[in-house]
Amino acid sequence: MKQNRRHFLKLSAMAAATLAAPSLFSDCRPARRNQSNANMKLSWTPYDLQLNHTFTISGFSRNTTPVVLVKIDYDGLEGYGEASLPPYLGETQASVIEFLKKVDLSAFTPSRDMEEVIAYLDGIAEGNTAAKAAVDIALHDLAGKIEGTPWYKIYGLDKYNVPDTTFTIGIDTDEVVREKTREALGRFNILKVKVGGSDDKRMIEAIRSETDLPLAVDANQGWKDRQQALDMIFWLKEKGIVMVEQPMPKHDLDNIARLTEESPLPVFADESIQRLSDVERMKGVFSGINIKLMKCTGMHEAWKMRQLAQSLGMKVMIGCMTETSCAISAASQLYAGMDFADLDGALLIGNDCFDGSTLENGKIIASDLPGIGVKPTKELFSVN
Repeated sequence: MKQNRRHFLKLSAMAAATLAAPSLFSDCRPARRNQSNANMKLSWTPYDLQLNHTFTISGFSRNTTPVVLVKIDYDGLEGYGEASLPPYLGETQASVIEFLKKVDLSAFTPSRDMEEVIAYLDGIAEGNTAAKAAVDIALHDLAGKIEGTPWYKIYGLDKYNVPDTTFTIGIDTDEVVREKTREALGRFNILKVKVGGSDDKRMIEAIRSETDLPLAVDANQGWKDRQQALDMIFWLKEKGIVMVEQPMPKHDLDNIARLTEESPLPVFADESIQRLSDVERMKGVFSGINIKLMKCTGMHEAWKMRQLAQSLGMKVMIGCMTETSCAISAASQLYAGMDFADLDGALLIGNDCFDGSTLENGKIIASDLPGIGVKPTKELFSVN
């Protein structure tokens, strides 16, 4: 197993050298120093998302998710972005705002080939991936609006060639689990179940009392023993589960690799993978990776992660935090052709403040509006 992983490291290093993000303008030059009279102006506002149900995963529960919404004004256009901040991500509204105060985009001209400006953002401070994602998403929105084109077309994707999104059911009582399951019926074609608690089989049986829809499970590192995890996966397969996400602690890669090798279901990395630099070491450990904009600094790096993973023969899924339709719409622009999707974040809240991608026959379909395809539904921003 270790020898195979070393071999894949060499392959992935060669593949990474060929990665490139799509270019917006015909000259294909990188982001240039601004030579126009217009400057990009960054503003932001904190916002708290209200969940429709208490959300419980292995380790904690919550009823709200803090976010910071971002806007970039440029030459009469506005680009929107978002940083979603669940507690396990390690960022807060205060830390995001402190990062944003350090960002000066006035020296740059928006361009789809954003290597220079993205490198500038990444060099401001370590970490802060959600804060960087907020600016990245807003830059993509602005660039697409300059061109008058939605990003799925720039990527060369068919927006209808997408997997069904899962609808997430957190760890809860049988009564609440059955209620959430009934709410999903007729809207979704696959459900995602949070496990890794004290009684996972009870959760599954409660759902199975209501539906035989395919299920994905996410253990959020909750299983600690490899043999017990493998036994559970075999039982889950008999119950119609189709994939398993992050079954064991994120750093326990040797045990996860052995589990994946023996598992009858595909095993996907979530907490074990953050950014592009992590992709190559996941080959031979997991069947596939879950890409989340908030962890990888946004669309620019997410596209590269997708390309690299697929070039290595790995499966790819797109995931989300609890987010507004701003970040969900950004993700929806780049996930056509992936294997799995978990883009229900905006559907779990009661105070979404954007119109964007829509749920159609169990799939999240990107908007045809230019950029990431969103419009705010209320006034959100004031001058900072």
